[in-house]
Amino acid sequence: MSKKTELENAMKDALRAGDTERKNTLRLVLTAIKEAEVRDQTEMDDEGVLGILQKQVKSRRETIADAEKAGRPDLIAVAESEIAILEDYLPKQMSDEELEALVDEAIAQTGASSPADMGKVMGALMPKVQGRADGGKISQTVKARLQGG
Repeated sequence: MSKKTELENAMKDALRAGDTERKNTLRLVLTAIKEAEVRDQTEMDDEGVLGILQKQVKSRRETIADAEKAGRPDLIAVAESEIAILEDYLPKQMSDEELEALVDEAIAQTGASSPADMGKVMGALMPKVQGRADGGKISQTVKARLQGG
């Protein structure tokens, strides 16, 4: 079953169960998927759906940061709850050790030796970690390794 179909079925289940929060969160994700499909005039594959799920999670993390600055615990609670729902549909996140091992492998594979080679390393690494690690965390790990950290 495709990721998009899984999300559609989950939304229907939430609707039947009266789980308004899950239904609304999934509806927002499915709307973002549909908008991307219309914009690109193509059916979204699982990789694209995972990308949208990650963007949705990232957006809610930014909302939490802004809400903390504004002193809005109500918004923080809503965003955290939505993140928990969205993470149910994302692949299991890899540990720091797994990420570091893949970064080291990508550095060896590309022959990178300085921070100037970061683009090459990221290009080799991203297909292996897509959806399983946060982009900012990946970037920080690569940068630290290339700087000798």
